[in-house]
Amino acid sequence: MQFSKGVEYALHCLSYFVDLPTGRSVGVKELATFQGVSETYLSKIFTKLKKSGIVRSMPGVKGGYELAKHPSKIDFWDVIEAIEGEQPFFQCANIRQKCILSEGQEVQDSIQCGPCTINVIMLEAEEKMKVYLKSKTISELNDTLKLKLKDRHSEGVDWFRKALELK
Repeated sequence: MQFSKGVEYALHCLSYFVDLPTGRSVGVKELATFQGVSETYLSKIFTKLKKSGIVRSMPGVKGGYELAKHPSKIDFWDVIEAIEGEQPFFQCANIRQKCILSEGQEVQDSIQCGPCTINVIMLEAEEKMKVYLKSKTISELNDTLKLKLKDRHSEGVDWFRKALELK
């Protein structure tokens, strides 16, 4: 299993929204410039985040995006689900019913009729990961980045503040 880079870009971008002045939105152009990616790519990510209620768009010349709810209410799983969708990671194809032992026989065996053990285990693992990622918020991410990156994170926040002043 591998998350797309869109999840990483979304989390990084959202972490910078936390320290921006209240009521100020950030445009995709500034976010794309800061992250070094195309506006088109980041626009698709933010469209998904908006659709999921994580951000809202602000119209007008000074428009852009802002968080739709407090950063302590936005967890990693919310972001992952917004970008990747709601499909389970493991898609059981029921291959056990296609093995040579099943050829020409009616499916009566309890092994074949019951839930796939592999699927059950994979879904349990996904649920545990989901619980963990729901316990990690954008607010916590921002606090951790401030602590670990110190001046570098502050420079990023300052960069965004200056970019907003130019709007």
